[in-house]
Amino acid sequence: ELTKKTLEVAKIYLAAGLDPAKSIIFIQSQVKEHAELAWILNIITRMSDLFRMTQFKDKAKIDFDRTITEIKKRILYAGETQVVSTETSGLLEDLFSGLNKSGVGLFDYPVLMAADILLYNTNVVPVGEDQIQHVELARDLAQRFNNRFGETFIIPKAVVKKEGARIMGLDDPAKKMSKSAGSAYNYIALTDEPDLIREKIKKAVTDSGKEIVFSDDKPALANLLTIYSLCAGKTIKDIEKEYQGRGYADFKNGLAEAIITFLAAFQANYAELDEDYLLKVLKDGAERAQAIASQTMAGVKKAIGLIN
Repeated sequence: ELTKKTLEVAKIYLAAGLDPAKSIIFIQSQVKEHAELAWILNIITRMSDLFRMTQFKDKAKIDFDRTITEIKKRILYAGETQVVSTETSGLLEDLFSGLNKSGVGLFDYPVLMAADILLYNTNVVPVGEDQIQHVELARDLAQRFNNRFGETFIIPKAVVKKEGARIMGLDDPAKKMSKSAGSAYNYIALTDEPDLIREKIKKAVTDSGKEIVFSDDKPALANLLTIYSLCAGKTIKDIEKEYQGRGYADFKNGLAEAIITFLAAFQANYAELDEDYLLKVLKDGAERAQAIASQTMAGVKKAIGLIN
């Protein structure tokens, strides 16, 4: 299953237009320097750096900030003895329960992401809004390493496309659109068939009222308008004018067709790619990545004083 998903992601990259001659496409686990640099970066990473990571707190289902604040409020003092109330004890149990269910890999993953970035002397990292925090960690670790061992890493910068930086779920505009969501009606997959796209858009939640207008008070409609704008190459204002006096049904039909048209070229490219070609691209990419990564690691070890 993992092999299948790995090849599927590589296929998506190529179908979307990445050129292997210009972009190095490879499997991370085939370049050992990623794990090696991550372990070295762990030495200068503080536990507090990782506890602040929003994605870890979300996936581990732990609200550290609220829990710690509430615990501090509830600690009772009796002379020099700290007495913990039953309610506070319950909060502590919830906190440690969340930690016990979370693997070290989930906690430490941002350090591996930092290694992914720093290993290739990256200066610009295109990301979604939810990944800015991880790039900031990479920046902090690069600066921390440079201050301690001398100039070694380029300090990367996150670049976020303003339009569509955060696309929300079709079934819940309060949460990010994600393929890992519980419902298949949360997202549009790049490989979804036209009829399935129409069905998903038809079932997408909307807000009260009938006007097709972008507003913070209408998060569901605002999300759909953003998707429409990106896929059709039209401004939101133009789309609002186009559907003035028309209902949600017409709007959703137009949105579905805009998405289908937008994905047509991608899906045609996707269908033409075969596994042998994918494997060759990944093998060549790993060799090219290895050449760069080994040079970076040689510099890192020299800066630290490790014998290479």
